[in-house]
Amino acid sequence: MTWSMGSGLEGKGVIVTGAAGGIGREVVRAFAAAGAQVAAVDLRYEPLKELVASLGEGSHLALCADLRDIDRHEAILQTVLERFGTLDVLAHVAGVLIRRKNVDEVTEADWDMQHDVNLKATFFLNRAVARIYQKQGRGGRIINFASQGWWTGGFGGSVVYAATKGGIVSLTRGLARTYAKDRITVNAVSPGAVDTEMLFKDLNQEQVDQMVAQIPIGHVAAPTDLAGAVIFLASDHASYVTGATINVSGGWLMY
Repeated sequence: MTWSMGSGLEGKGVIVTGAAGGIGREVVRAFAAAGAQVAAVDLRYEPLKELVASLGEGSHLALCADLRDIDRHEAILQTVLERFGTLDVLAHVAGVLIRRKNVDEVTEADWDMQHDVNLKATFFLNRAVARIYQKQGRGGRIINFASQGWWTGGFGGSVVYAATKGGIVSLTRGLARTYAKDRITVNAVSPGAVDTEMLFKDLNQEQVDQMVAQIPIGHVAAPTDLAGAVIFLASDHASYVTGATINVSGGWLMY
């Protein structure tokens, strides 16, 4: 084994969903720097084109898709296989948070949107990718995204979001057991507070200060802090890690 952060990733075919978001962009850049071929997937095409163009040399791909459309998953995967000739890693970063002031403001539409994007799409995309790994016969990596809310349960109007993230942790464990015999590892990364648009939207400075005060490290994470955890789980160094939820919260949670 080569002892480098991205060991084993050179030439691999990688899909990163939510690639136009703050964390997703850095995950794409990290995989490209490790020598992987990266398919960046998001609803927003213009940011994807700019991101892929910024990666420099290498075979990379921008794909615009709404992952709530389950029937679209297969077309995405086949496009990646045709372009790269292989699929080895799914980093499923895509997610949506609808923050309300209290639980009484949560609507059925809020529930449906968050469950369809965060949980339903995760299951069906994970399964479709695992089927390709099984056909290839050499294993593969699936990395999902939870949140510190999976453990705390969220608060107020964010409890629905937290419920979807708890579902992702449970789903990750179940799929890890299901696919272990095929040498497919399934893990999750659980961010705390990260410097992204999603975190700060609808929060005032007092709320931000109160949140940061709970973090022992004393500041919110940079998106690159999450990218490092993803690269580790995709690398040769994590070949014996499956069913894990990696806590990247600066000590906000400890478990």
